[in-house]
Amino acid sequence: MTSPASPRFDGPRPRLLLSAFVMNTTSHIMGGQWRRPEAQQHRFNELQLWTDLARQLEDAKFDAIFFADVVGLYGDYDGGWASHLRKGLQVPSNDPLILLSALAAATREIGLAATSSVIQSHPFQFARQMSTLDHISNGRVGWNIVTSVLENSHRNFNATELTKHDERYDWADEYVEAAYKLWEGSWADDALVGDKDGGVHADPEKVSKIYHSGPRYSIDGPHLVAPSPQRTPVLFQAGSSGRGQQFCAANAEATFTLAPSTAIAAAYTAAVREQAVAAGRRAEDVKFLQGMHFVVGGTEAEAARKAAELEDSLDVEALLAHVGGGFGVDLGGLPLDTPLGDIRTEGSQGHLEAIRASTRGGNPTLRDIALYRSRANRVVGTPEQIADRLEEWQDAGIDGINIINQTIPGSYTDFITGVLPELRDRGLAQTDYAPGTLREKLFGDGPRLNGRHPAAAFRGAFTAFSAAAENTPAAVGV
Repeated sequence: MTSPASPRFDGPRPRLLLSAFVMNTTSHIMGGQWRRPEAQQHRFNELQLWTDLARQLEDAKFDAIFFADVVGLYGDYDGGWASHLRKGLQVPSNDPLILLSALAAATREIGLAATSSVIQSHPFQFARQMSTLDHISNGRVGWNIVTSVLENSHRNFNATELTKHDERYDWADEYVEAAYKLWEGSWADDALVGDKDGGVHADPEKVSKIYHSGPRYSIDGPHLVAPSPQRTPVLFQAGSSGRGQQFCAANAEATFTLAPSTAIAAAYTAAVREQAVAAGRRAEDVKFLQGMHFVVGGTEAEAARKAAELEDSLDVEALLAHVGGGFGVDLGGLPLDTPLGDIRTEGSQGHLEAIRASTRGGNPTLRDIALYRSRANRVVGTPEQIADRLEEWQDAGIDGINIINQTIPGSYTDFITGVLPELRDRGLAQTDYAPGTLREKLFGDGPRLNGRHPAAAFRGAFTAFSAAAENTPAAVGV
């Protein structure tokens, strides 16, 4: 069937972007579901789990597999962090960048995106890693830029406390600027010559140092990797606070959202697009992917039964430890009817506001938090009902969905076999990949960042510091 016209679009609805939201750990978001007999995410240390999943998603023509990550423990629950180990709250958790290297070799088309915090790796080193991944994947790499809300993460990298919320974004501003200079400004496109006959490997006039100097970083350069297919990886970001929106509007090509309703999604997407225009970009330069999870049934009754079974498997304490740990608030040992009150935190402020907005009166209880985590952004129904609901999200400004799993691979198998055919019938899902890099597949333009992005300002900006310009012949003694 053809989808009905939408007031948001002049013509037919565009397809939805599809991403699988995963993490190289046992228990990502839906605490307790790893215990289900069919769940395989407890095998997270096994490469085959991930190569099988990536190939399954690629066969289904998903745009990307996206890995979340943390570099520390969530805040205490019930007086400490022992429960995190018992519940498997994102510990142990493996480095997604290493895994992306293996998935690049196991796949050919699907995008490979990973989270990396500005606190965990020096921008010179990180830029080198991402350029290398972009080369070996033929231009399929994306970076989710985060600032880390967990105090333990900051303490793991020399800090004595959690850096203040807005200061973390000031840090991110400098971090991305340094990375942009390396990716976009250090090498000319044709600098790597490889002329065997002439004996010239690279042109010294076309490789430059960047001499970045800022509050946190001092980097001479040059970038040690020649230009990769995309140069700068596709840039994802998920900030929802006011400062986060500002950063997103200036830098992100796609942003992950967890809006609790279509009305809030419409307001958020409109606000970020307006800020993007104010920053010299276009509204369509930023795509929005809504985090959602699905319970698919051949009938409403079957879907409802499956949803009830999944809720029976949830670990409420794990959910509360996850949410409270992100806020930096210990929610352990309290009655489920305890209200949060007027909490202010340096943690995930945007997420806290989303929970408040979803609760009548704006003062959620612990039970509300657990229900929010397990039911927010969940769609239960037949493929037709799910597709109808996705069209409503699309009308609210959403360009795609970042699919949260209850079980791996089952959540994705159910979506692929149940919902995807209906989406394709409506023209809402692609049937094959477009050629080129991840950026070309997502946006239909060239492989590089467009000229409206702030990183473009660094192209050709450092020629005064090229190897040829700075070369000083050695003095010759008489």
